[in-house]
Amino acid sequence: MLRGQRQSAAMKIIHVETGRHLYGGAQQVLYLMRGLAGRGIDGLLVCMADSGIDRAARAWGLRVCNVPCAGDLDLRFAWRLRQLLEKETADLVHCHSRRGADFLGGQAAAMAGIPAIVSRRVDNPETAMGAALRYRKFRKVIAISESIGQVLRAAGVDASRIEIIRSAVDTAAIEQATDPASFRREFGIRDGDVVIAAAGQLIARKGHRHLLEALARLVTTRPQLRLIVFGEGPLRAELLQLTSRLQLEQQVTFAGFRDDLDAMLGNVDLLVHPALAEGLGVAVLKAAAAAVPVVAFAAGGVREAVSDGETGLLVPPADVEALAAAMESLIDDPERRARLGAAGRKRMQTEFTIDVMVEKHTALYEALLRD
Repeated sequence: MLRGQRQSAAMKIIHVETGRHLYGGAQQVLYLMRGLAGRGIDGLLVCMADSGIDRAARAWGLRVCNVPCAGDLDLRFAWRLRQLLEKETADLVHCHSRRGADFLGGQAAAMAGIPAIVSRRVDNPETAMGAALRYRKFRKVIAISESIGQVLRAAGVDASRIEIIRSAVDTAAIEQATDPASFRREFGIRDGDVVIAAAGQLIARKGHRHLLEALARLVTTRPQLRLIVFGEGPLRAELLQLTSRLQLEQQVTFAGFRDDLDAMLGNVDLLVHPALAEGLGVAVLKAAAAAVPVVAFAAGGVREAVSDGETGLLVPPADVEALAAAMESLIDDPERRARLGAAGRKRMQTEFTIDVMVEKHTALYEALLRD
């Protein structure tokens, strides 16, 4: 048991995560379940068969039950989940994913007569009607940032039903970076290169095109720049075309989705996160834990993940010139990069630990079950 943990009264929580890939949100579910197990809290993960979280949860020794889900309109998923909930006699259902798990998960829990809560990890706007339908069956809605909490309140969700519990980062694991020599060989990094990383799905709201345009402004005078883009998504072909059009083929590597990203981040000099909308930004938290400074757009929860001027630099969303200028200032100042990176790691070790995140969830579960 970690320092600061307490042994909680016996309870059983069923966690529902229907995403197919082991992105940041799904990884948070794993952190949470493992931390809860350390407090004696029984857990069962409901997920898609052969999904990223399914494979990882089984490797971690977590209890898993596979229930197929075709999306928000899959009423069979709600029926199957209800049957499972009644069989397992859980104390509480915690839904984690928007894809079918929130609305249908809430319905299934209500039909089974089990209290439910839901985590919201995105900050895109919600209509009042949509929020009423999506969240009406949940006792609490957990927002992973104050930015998301504001979105929920604006959509009419009562403030008393909203809990802010930020995502966490496994600082110990991230600090154990891979062999720098191996990293340099894999990506062809040369002596004197400045390595920039970006990590996220290749989708429009992650803003990769702005990063490529900013990089194009810098490479003419800084040929030592290298950009490694971690992630997959539907915009891959379009971003490759843009890379070619900007004549950045020698500077940019699209590395795809990597399950060893945590171990790699400590080998880069700078993380740039050009997202135009973001719940919190797990990639930003991981970079900070690896003592890597961050340049990002001041969008959504990123404003909470990055302390501007202390752990990184924030610039106005979609402002390519400002993004390039912020990148330039850190590229040319390795001492400042080191200071910002060290401050970022210290902040992650105190404010964004898994233990803090799990403790807050535990307190919420206990409070709900006392009511």
